[in-house]
Amino acid sequence: MPDVKYTAHGHATGGRAGSGATNDGRLAVTLSVPKELGGDDGPGTNPEQLFSIGYSACFLGALKFVAGKENVKLPEDTKVSAEIGIGPREDGTGFGITAALTVTSPGIAPTVLEELVQKANIVCPYSHALTKGVDVQLKLG
Repeated sequence: MPDVKYTAHGHATGGRAGSGATNDGRLAVTLSVPKELGGDDGPGTNPEQLFSIGYSACFLGALKFVAGKENVKLPEDTKVSAEIGIGPREDGTGFGITAALTVTSPGIAPTVLEELVQKANIVCPYSHALTKGVDVQLKLG
C-alpha cells in the first residue's frame, strides 16, 4: 500500500441509472445507461465517460511530470484522449473494460513524445492499476 497523500470520497445511488456525487459537493452527476448497454440513452453521463476523463487527466499529469524530469516543455495544447470500452468478459462471469489512450503534443518530435508516453505509462497510477491491479478493500457501512 502506498503512502496515501489524498483520498477522494464519492458515492452513487440507483446504479447506472441513478446519480453520483463527491462528498465535498464539488461534483454531482446524473447517470444514464447507454443504448448499447440496454438503456434509454438518457441525458446523464456514465461510469465509462467519467473514467475516460479521469484517466486522460491523470495520464496527462504523469506526462507533464515525466517531461519536467526530462527538461522537455510540453505545449499548452498537449492532449490525452481516452477510449474506454465495456463488454462481457470471455469467461462469462461479468464485465470487463478496455482502454486506449491517444496523446497529441504539437511541436514535439514523435520519437521524443513516444519515449515520454512510455515513461508516463509507468508513472500514471491509473495505468498502474489497470496493468498491475489495485488492492480493493470491500467494507460494509
